[in-house]
Amino acid sequence: MFMCDCCGCCCRNLSKSELYLDLDRGDGICKYLEGNLCLIYEERPLLCRVDDCYELFFKDSISVEEYYKLNMDVCKKLKDMEE
Repeated sequence: MFMCDCCGCCCRNLSKSELYLDLDRGDGICKYLEGNLCLIYEERPLLCRVDDCYELFFKDSISVEEYYKLNMDVCKKLKDMEE
């Protein structure tokens, strides 16, 4: 399982990817984010589900360890940008 620390950085930077336009409230922040937590976490879109995306789209082309590393690298970059 992907180890998310619930910082909310990914949810505050939706404008970095066109994939998340439907979730953007207009300022790059997810319309379902409250504080650092998702209001619809149990029903969140597939794009927000790291583990499910791996199983559906990436498991045949990359190891889960490498996939998690790539996700953590992006997470770190987003956190660094907010500092």
